[in-house]
Order: sequence, then C-alpha cells, then structure tokens
Amino acid sequence: MIRFRLQELMADKGFKEKRVVTLVEISEVTGVHKVTLSRLANNKIGTSTEILNKLCNYFGCKIGDLVEHIPD
Repeated sequence: MIRFRLQELMADKGFKEKRVVTLVEISEVTGVHKVTLSRLANNKIGTSTEILNKLCNYFGCKIGDLVEHIPD
C-alpha cells in the first residue's frame, strides 16, 4: 500500500511557520486542484509524478517524505 503523508507535512510546515497551512493555499501555490489534494490527504487516490513534483517543491521535501510504502 502507498500512504501519502500530506497531512503530516501540512502540520510540520504549519508548526515551523507558526500558522495554519490549508489545502486551499497549497492548491493556489501549486496549481493542484484542492479536491485532488483532499483525496491525497485522505489516501483515496493515485496520482501523477507531476503532482508529486509540485508538492515536493512546495514543501521543500524529498519524495520519500511525501509518500510511504507500507508492506501488505
């Protein structure tokens, strides 16, 4: 199974910057639709490498920080 760590990254960024990071903000900055982000946050969607690249750029992270493989 693949688990997206979007919620954890949002919480970490918010904590470091002492503010709330929202899906709307991420959507506006990255151009990724907020419905897609919501599905990622709830692990309900597969995604393209383009979206993963945009999210890694936004959070300044590596792909392994965003996506986790959990063995079956």
